[in-house]
Amino acid sequence: MNTIPTALRTYMEGLRTHHVDAIAGAVADDLAFVTASTTLNKDQFLAMLRALYAGFPDWQYDHGPPEVCDGVIAVRWRQSGTHLGILALPGTAPIPPTGIEVVIPEQYFFYKLHNDRIIEIRPDPIPGGAPRGILEQIGVKLPPL
Repeated sequence: MNTIPTALRTYMEGLRTHHVDAIAGAVADDLAFVTASTTLNKDQFLAMLRALYAGFPDWQYDHGPPEVCDGVIAVRWRQSGTHLGILALPGTAPIPPTGIEVVIPEQYFFYKLHNDRIIEIRPDPIPGGAPRGILEQIGVKLPPL
């Protein structure tokens, strides 16, 4: 992919720097974050990220180059961090720090854009993938995501 759309570039930098407000500006108001078990709206998605960064202050991302396939942009992400803070995902009981290092297997996330905003984020539903794999690795039974 020669040129990364501004919204995706802003989103990717926001993930890297844990800048949730920048991410909020890159996604559409009607964002759908679609996992195998649920779909989060924009507010729920941003709350999930805030909780992730509070629970894993060292959470880090690395990625391959964005690829385009049938109008969808695919990015292969590598993610990891250590559970050092309280993980308080919306709608769940807070999870005290475990000190466990979480490493997510390489995983594609697929992005749809419209009017230079991300309207859909769909992680590839691989075993151990995010976001569910984060919870599984710290010992949460039947993770909600």
